[in-house]
Amino acid sequence: MARVSFRAQVLQAREDAIVDAVNRLLAEKGFDLMTVDEVVADVGIAKASLYKHFTSKEELAAAAMVRVLERALAFVAELQAKPGLKPLEGLKAVARWTMQVQLAGEMPSLPAQNSSLRAALVGHKVYMDRLLTLSDHLGEWIAAAQAAGTLRTSLPPEVVLYTLYARACDPVLGLLKMSGQYGHEQIIEMLLSTCFDGLAAG
Repeated sequence: MARVSFRAQVLQAREDAIVDAVNRLLAEKGFDLMTVDEVVADVGIAKASLYKHFTSKEELAAAAMVRVLERALAFVAELQAKPGLKPLEGLKAVARWTMQVQLAGEMPSLPAQNSSLRAALVGHKVYMDRLLTLSDHLGEWIAAAQAAGTLRTSLPPEVVLYTLYARACDPVLGLLKMSGQYGHEQIIEMLLSTCFDGLAAG
């Protein structure tokens, strides 16, 4: 195995620090309000040093999203290793995990309508690879849960998939957290119920 040079280790550590700062700022302020100046101030480097790693604000956001997707894929792999895990249980566990990450302030907040950001994400090979891999894993669980009769078959699988992804950026989480009336686990249980059980009386 080739030994990594000290310089390469330093560069990797700096890149990790940049992505950590971007992730934190995106979770706190969102993409539109975050600035590159805030990122370099947070990391304690010159702007020129940042541009050696990332060429734009959009590329910074893509790197933060890759980090989150890799965490999600690692979590899904852990679930898949559990013997006897039912597909619906897997989907609920992923939804719970995404809400825990958001409530912990570790989920990047990206706008749905931003052409430059959307173009950067679509053109980012690593991001798209991770997103498609995660979608494939979740899609298999969705299909299996529908076949088992534990998810409504009248809903197209992509609607279920997008609903799960929406939990990662659900503003209701933040509103309930700010109210101070509920703990994190209470919030998660309530939103899991509305997501998987609906709002209609039983």
